[in-house]
Amino acid sequence: MQSREEYAQDLFVREDELLFAVRESITANGMPAISVPAELGKLLTLLVAMSGARNILEIGALGGYSGICLARGLTQGGRLTSLELHDKHADLARANLARAGFSHAVEYRIGDARASLAALIEEGARYDFFFIDADKENYPHYLDYALRLASPSAIIAADNVLLGDRVLDPDIRDASVEAMREFNRRLAQDDRLDAMLLPIRDGFAVARVK
Repeated sequence: MQSREEYAQDLFVREDELLFAVRESITANGMPAISVPAELGKLLTLLVAMSGARNILEIGALGGYSGICLARGLTQGGRLTSLELHDKHADLARANLARAGFSHAVEYRIGDARASLAALIEEGARYDFFFIDADKENYPHYLDYALRLASPSAIIAADNVLLGDRVLDPDIRDASVEAMREFNRRLAQDDRLDAMLLPIRDGFAVARVK
């Protein structure tokens, strides 16, 4: 008998040839295989499309897998801004987004994400959708910036919020786990947000700015 996860994946998830090729390109370039799984990639596309987002901010590009999933949900004329620390990662992501037909719709900003976020605030940027999938110790800071950059009713999504279930173990006190616990608590308790943590894969959180 199939598990619930296998049943759902067989029915609803089809990783097409392009996305499969993106995964292969990430491995071929010596990057870690940490892109979102196929079912979360599809969920991102659905969330963007259902929200009607026109401006997306992605924190953490890697090789462009999640960027393609996000861009596929954009309304016509929409834009994706992606923040990435490493030039090599951004170059591959840019090439993969171009292969997917989204070169006209994406901008990469390379360097420390917190510096890039501060610059976006200075520029008066506003976003309808955020996807956080970068260094875990800075998740609370990225949430602060997202709230400052958010349009009304913006969506904030984040991956890896359970950190391999380490957030559940009170004896684990390392910096990334403590930061993720703070991030999750703030999503749950901040009066400016309606939020839910989905205990699928490594934990996926989604929130709406009131």
